[in-house]
Amino acid sequence: MSQAPGTPARVTAVDTHDIRFPTSRELDGSDAMNPDPDYSAAYVVLRTDDADGHEGHGFTFTIGRGNEVQVAAIDALRGHVVGRSVDELCADPGGLSRALVGDSQLRWLGPEKGVMHMAIGAVVNAVWDLAAKRAGKPLWRLLADAEPEWIVRQIDFRYLTDALTPEEALALLRRGRQGADERTARLLERGYPAYTTSAGWLGYDDDKLSRLAAAAVADGFRQIKLKVGADLDDDVRRCRVARSVIGPDVRMAIDANQRWDVAEAIRWTRALAEFDPYWIEEPTSPDDVLGHAAIREGVTPVKVATGEHVQNRVVFKQLLQAGAIDVLQIDAARVAGVNENLAILLLAAKFGVPVCPHAGGVGLCELVQHLSMFDYIAVSGTTEDRVIEYVDHLHDHFLDPVVIREGHYAAPAAPGFSAAMRPESLARYSYPGGAFWAADLQTQRKGHAA
Repeated sequence: MSQAPGTPARVTAVDTHDIRFPTSRELDGSDAMNPDPDYSAAYVVLRTDDADGHEGHGFTFTIGRGNEVQVAAIDALRGHVVGRSVDELCADPGGLSRALVGDSQLRWLGPEKGVMHMAIGAVVNAVWDLAAKRAGKPLWRLLADAEPEWIVRQIDFRYLTDALTPEEALALLRRGRQGADERTARLLERGYPAYTTSAGWLGYDDDKLSRLAAAAVADGFRQIKLKVGADLDDDVRRCRVARSVIGPDVRMAIDANQRWDVAEAIRWTRALAEFDPYWIEEPTSPDDVLGHAAIREGVTPVKVATGEHVQNRVVFKQLLQAGAIDVLQIDAARVAGVNENLAILLLAAKFGVPVCPHAGGVGLCELVQHLSMFDYIAVSGTTEDRVIEYVDHLHDHFLDPVVIREGHYAAPAAPGFSAAMRPESLARYSYPGGAFWAADLQTQRKGHAA
């Protein structure tokens, strides 16, 4: 139902969905810490009575069990959103972000970390999706076109001012406007560089690794990534296979997914150094700032990258202050949404550390491309040593899926945050009652009966 003439549009409902895909059956997404992930989304839709029928779509990423907990956390935010003015939300998403993050009782569940913080991110991202749709722009362009002063107002600088002040952020954004039109034209013509993890899942055998690595190079990717960390002898063999296929000029990153202690990370990475890994990703706990700093010192010239499980802007600040990372990996659905990621992008620019986002999960490629493109046009002004992760899974479930051309993300043109899933996918993969999972459960029951 649309609003009555002269009545401001409001959010009328917050719908949530537990969406799970059976990726574990082909070992897609497998790594040393997560051998059997079912890529999942705690998915939210902000319904409105906007006369144009606009809705806001958002989600956070999980890998199966526990996704219902993430959905429940989003449900707990419903009262903060239903009834709010759509105009006010879209004019100032930061206002909602601060209200949700600052809720005195919800905050006790974090603060600013974990399931509740990710739920806030899903809702905040849905607001940005709604704002971009109403503006008729893809999110990257909405952000790039925005006045620097407005961007600064979207950011919560609490706990950051010893590393980045609002005045410094404003100066970075003002400087970033220089040459923005030329960079926008280059982005639209060429796209944004990508790297692929699709060849390197830990559960793939050597033949599949070799075949997919060769295909990645043929498709124009100049960097691939391999999962490591379960068995050193296997890692040596797999790295040798991959390097023999891709040759010496294509970068090869390795990713331990938090598997190691500090000393073990140094020893293991040194053992793989003969294969010229570009970076070692998540070598230890994402909360261990000083551990990352020690690893970085111990494995140079191999770079250290982390970020997909870093829980908030404060830990990112500390990683940068401690000189603990060479590459910062934002995640569009781990922290509390676009607003917090704006702060993290500006922190990285202040410290001169390149941002190479994590996107190994359902819908993460669709989201994070917008943030990197904004960063290129309006903050860092460069794509040098910057790539967005790409995995070739589940894009067909989105209304505006990513497009990869010659190893580059093509700039999205459709208004919004590219977050909307196809209704038929929501119906089929809703857990546990969607068509796929209901049929799967019936098959299991028949198997047990036999």
